[in-house]
Amino acid sequence: MIPQLPLALRWPRRQRFEHFHPGSNAATLAAVKHLAQAPGAPWLYLAGSAGSGKSHLLMAACQAAFAGGRTVQYLPLASLADKATAIRGVAGSEFLALDDLGSIAGDREAEHAMFDVYNRAKAEGATLLFAAEALPSQLGLGLPDLRSRLGACQQALIKPLDDAERRAVLRQQAASRGIELDDTVLDWLFNRYARDLGALLDLLDRLDQASLAARRKITVPFLRGFLKEEPGA
Repeated sequence: MIPQLPLALRWPRRQRFEHFHPGSNAATLAAVKHLAQAPGAPWLYLAGSAGSGKSHLLMAACQAAFAGGRTVQYLPLASLADKATAIRGVAGSEFLALDDLGSIAGDREAEHAMFDVYNRAKAEGATLLFAAEALPSQLGLGLPDLRSRLGACQQALIKPLDDAERRAVLRQQAASRGIELDDTVLDWLFNRYARDLGALLDLLDRLDQASLAARRKITVPFLRGFLKEEPGA
């Protein structure tokens, strides 16, 4: 069985619907919210590139379903070694969010476990929410019946925010902390740091603490020194 993690660890603070910046994905956000809040809603399959916000939406949906009184599980398949055992371990929950579905492609045992969980969830009236980088027909799954089942779900494509949208979000979040990020700082960040919004917002949290401790504005020299000293930089 998958161990039940403390709620704060399972649903990170920022992974809530109110912290998702939809851009052109407003209809997808509405569909995921409906799925989380309305037992019996059509199952949903999200497809989008890395950094587009799929995992954010899955964890937000789990938090909302949990708040609505349902038993929930979020399964990040790509990070699990024994995927078949992990998949079978979540059977029985009322709301299942299965992330990184493409990571089971070619794993016969894991594909069959997913097929079994799908059928059991359907029989028990549970809700499934899937996410992967590609649509079911493009995942390379070896089990035709699983491809067929996944293809029967309502499907939604998630488009990542463009640079202008990410800049606007980062500037807005900084302003809410009393931090001014000018164009020079943003240009430097976007040229030299990951453009994934979640990574940028995590960095902003750390910069906020560091600038307060140093009593310095966030400038390019400050950024350069801060990132040089960060572990793994």
